[in-house]
Amino acid sequence: MHQFNFEPVRLPPAAVAVRREVRDFIAGEVASGAFTPSKNSWSSFDAAFSKKCGERGFIGMVWPKKYGGHERTALERFVMTEEMLAGGAPVGGHWVADRQSGNQILRNGSDRAKAEILPKICAGVCYFAIGMSEPDSGSDLAAVRTRAVKAEGGWKITGTKVWTSNAHRSHYLIALARTAPKEEDRHAGLTQFIVDLSKPGVTVRPIYNLYGGHDFNETVFDEYFVPDDMVMGGVGMGWKMVTGELAFERSGPDRFLSTYQLLAQSIRELGPKPDDRAANEIGRFVAHLATLRRMSSSIAGQLQKGAQPAVEAALVKDVGTTFEREVPEVFRHLIPTEPTLARGESYAELLGMTMLRAPGFTIRGGTREILRGIIARGLGLR
Repeated sequence: MHQFNFEPVRLPPAAVAVRREVRDFIAGEVASGAFTPSKNSWSSFDAAFSKKCGERGFIGMVWPKKYGGHERTALERFVMTEEMLAGGAPVGGHWVADRQSGNQILRNGSDRAKAEILPKICAGVCYFAIGMSEPDSGSDLAAVRTRAVKAEGGWKITGTKVWTSNAHRSHYLIALARTAPKEEDRHAGLTQFIVDLSKPGVTVRPIYNLYGGHDFNETVFDEYFVPDDMVMGGVGMGWKMVTGELAFERSGPDRFLSTYQLLAQSIRELGPKPDDRAANEIGRFVAHLATLRRMSSSIAGQLQKGAQPAVEAALVKDVGTTFEREVPEVFRHLIPTEPTLARGESYAELLGMTMLRAPGFTIRGGTREILRGIIARGLGLR
């Protein structure tokens, strides 16, 4: 039976220095007009900003120097991530590549994949999308129907992926496909592939949001050819690759800081003397946020040691995204404001855009139902 492990970590002096460095960098960029702090920064896209992050050493921080990385600690990277999100920096371009795809390649990719792709990610000029979800399968990744058939020198992939965020602006996508017929073990026979989106045989189709935004896509493969050295971790190892990748995707500060801009601005709107109800909610949210930071930083420390805390990551994601959804729901009742969907900087616009995006917080990266199943299984309850 699994026992939760959230051992506290103490930030080393190097991490404290990184916090100051990143905070000063963001303040300078905002002051120069390079960007306006975003409402949901890790899904925003700014190629110029991503390149600046690469030049400053804020991408691939923990990776080996021979691949363009900087050999910093996971806790230093954790601090950088917090500051970028809290500052509303437009990090969406390089986010997936830095958070999970690059780590997958570093741990499980071929020598060619590491040498060709990782330096470009570190430079902030290479972006990744996630190719897991499929139409009609929800969060049940074992139900994927995309197939890869062996061909000379590689594999041919046919199928459809959906909700592939930023695929229309990405260079690569890591796709999960079935390479063997289904067995009694539904997790067997799956393989991950690195897909170059510039090659023939793959089509990216837009999925527009309610307000007309284009974040999501449907990605269709028609006998798309992937060479053998772009197989991730070996044929049939896909489920192991996916579960390891999700520990990176689910445990970071992006799973509870998506609504930080709204939380901070709401506290300012309520002023220095909030009424009893508002004060109670502010105190509850601040305490909740402090606990989530403690849990998430603990996982960063575990990842630094080479562990794969999948159950702990699922818990952080579930609790964190529930927190994110609750923030707009509570403050829209406390502050008499009519939310709007304009892309401005007023409180009404901040509230409106956050409310619009909030339902997706508990879906992306695994629904609450799936996460709670993982947690229950880890605790021996099912």
